[in-house]
Amino acid sequence: MASVSVDEAMRRAIELAARGLGTTSPNPVVGCVLLDADGEVVGEGFHAYAGGPHAEIVALAQAGQRAKGGTAVVTLEPCDHVGRTSPCSTALVQAGVARVVIAVPDPNPVATGGAATLRAAGVRVDLGVREAEAESGNVAWLTAMRRGWPYVIWKYAATLDGRSAAADGTSMWITSEAARMDVHALRATVDAVVVGVGTVLADDPRLTVRNLRDGSLAIRQPLRVVVDSVGRTPDDARVRDGAARTWVATAEEVGTGPDGGVDLPALLAALHTRGVRAVLLEGGPRLAGAFLAAGLVDRVVGYLAPRLLGAGPAALVDAGVTTIAEAIDLELTDVTQVGPDLRITALPRKREG
Repeated sequence: MASVSVDEAMRRAIELAARGLGTTSPNPVVGCVLLDADGEVVGEGFHAYAGGPHAEIVALAQAGQRAKGGTAVVTLEPCDHVGRTSPCSTALVQAGVARVVIAVPDPNPVATGGAATLRAAGVRVDLGVREAEAESGNVAWLTAMRRGWPYVIWKYAATLDGRSAAADGTSMWITSEAARMDVHALRATVDAVVVGVGTVLADDPRLTVRNLRDGSLAIRQPLRVVVDSVGRTPDDARVRDGAARTWVATAEEVGTGPDGGVDLPALLAALHTRGVRAVLLEGGPRLAGAFLAAGLVDRVVGYLAPRLLGAGPAALVDAGVTTIAEAIDLELTDVTQVGPDLRITALPRKREG
C-alpha cells in the first residue's frame, strides 16, 4: 500500500468521524487514521456509540505492532481521563506511536489534556490540520461543550410564499416524501426534537425517527420535548405513546421567561444536563420566533416546496423584528434539491452591539 500524507489521512479521519453522527452523544464524533513509520495506513477507527471504544483504540487494535514509530491522525485531541473507557493518550503512548496529529483541541475540561500527556511522554504533537473541516463535522458537540447549552437547528417546511399551511389549516403535506425522508435523516443526528404545545394540539405529531416506506422505527430515538408552559399536552397525544422518551417542559418545572412562557435559555441548560448536545426545533412558528428573537438558533434548515398558497399561517411569527434594519440576516451554506423541493441551510449572522 502506498504511503499517504498527513493531510490525506486527516481528510479520511473526518469522513470516518461522520459515521458516528447521531449515535455517540453525549460524546463527540471522532475519527482516527494510523500510519506506520513508512506512512502507510495500518489502522482506521471511529467512535461508534457512547461507552464504546474510542476511535484511537479501534485504529490501534487494527494496527497492532505496526503502530510503533507511526503517526496517529485524529480529528479531536485524544482524551486524557478515565471514564467508561481508559485514556486514549495513554494507549497511544503505550503503543509506541511517535507522532500524533490533531485537528481540534478538546474543549471538555474533564477530558482535555491529552496533548500535554503525549508531549510529556516524548510524542510529537501537531495541532490544527484541517481544523475548520473537523470543526464543521463536530460542530454541535463542540458548540455545546464550549458554552454549556445545546446546538439548536431550526427546521421548517413551507411553500415558496412562506406558508406552513393553507387558510383552512391543512398542511399535509406541504413538501414531498423525499423531503420528509430527509427530515427523518436529520432527526436521526440530534439528541432532542422540540415543539410547542400548539403544534401538538394542532397536528398531534409523533416526532419519531421512522422509515417512511414501511413505518418502522429507528433503534435510537431522540428525546421528544414539548414546550408547554401550563401543561396542556393531552394524555392521549402521540408524543406520549412510548415510542420514544418524552419530556413535557412546563414553566413551573423549568422557569418562567419574560413572555410568561417557558424560559428558553433555562430549557436549553436543562437539556444540556440531560446529555443533549444537539436540538432540532420543529415547531411551531411562534416558538421558532421566540428562539430566534432570543438569539438561540445556530442553524436554519428550510424545506421549500414549489407551491403557492397566497394565504394561511406563516412559517415564522414574532421573531423580534419590527423594521427592516432588525432583520435576522442569514449566511447561506448549502442549497440542495430534494425531490421537487429545495433544502436551504443557513447560519444566522451575529448582530452587532
